[in-house]
Amino acid sequence: MKNKLDRFAVPYVVWMAIFVVAPILLMVVYAFTTEGGGFTLANFADLGEYLPVFTRSFKLAIVATLICLLMGYPMAYLMAKEGVRFQRVAMALIMLPMWMNFLLRTYSWMSILENNGLLNQFFRAIGLLDALGVDYIPLIRTQGAVVLGMVYNYLPFMILPIYSVIVKLDSSLLEAARDLGANSFGVFRKVIFPLSLPGILSGVTMVFVPSVSTFAISRLLGGGEELMLGDLIEQQFLGGAYDPYLGAAIAMVMMVIVVVCMVVMNHFGEGEEEAVLL
Repeated sequence: MKNKLDRFAVPYVVWMAIFVVAPILLMVVYAFTTEGGGFTLANFADLGEYLPVFTRSFKLAIVATLICLLMGYPMAYLMAKEGVRFQRVAMALIMLPMWMNFLLRTYSWMSILENNGLLNQFFRAIGLLDALGVDYIPLIRTQGAVVLGMVYNYLPFMILPIYSVIVKLDSSLLEAARDLGANSFGVFRKVIFPLSLPGILSGVTMVFVPSVSTFAISRLLGGGEELMLGDLIEQQFLGGAYDPYLGAAIAMVMMVIVVVCMVVMNHFGEGEEEAVLL
């Protein structure tokens, strides 16, 4: 039986080797080599000048992740506590925007946030722009617009993991906590929230990683004025600056930082969950 299962795993292993492991190895090779193929550390020497881009990328990704968590956890908790019919409707509403193309969803926000977009037209109609003495409120090409695009596109990736964990919690644990004198808030704080940490950590990972490396959202909603790591890496591979060795070095540093952050969060989550179970 085990041998049969191993055979089914072969396509997955081959897929991972070709599309995950091989690109990472190529990135490492490029990061430590010159155009002539020699070993060098020079690709990392000038990364200091891109520190503002690193800072901006991680700051906006953290802000977007926190907003997704603050919005996604209550929604996931509400879904898990309601009936099956409500869960199905809520799940459909959450998944519905994801059926559309990623770029199409982002372009739609451009039409909403533009200087003559839907929001500014609404503000003009209600007299807000006249009261402020301006022709429009600058909503696009700002960090706020980039964060809004991240939250809109990645919020489902926060809700679904948390919901899948909370909905599977053993109801006997909650009943035992109430029998021991815990009120509703105490049950949530001492039992539900700690046991939902695996879902939180999965959601944080699924939102933070694409947010910190995004380039389409920052280019379209940031207008190229809010350069992020994804934009910087794309410039090195596809732009006029073409320097894949520098691009690989930037990507490698970003990947290492992200992996370290994920390891720290996972270690923290395991400790919290063990404390609850004990």
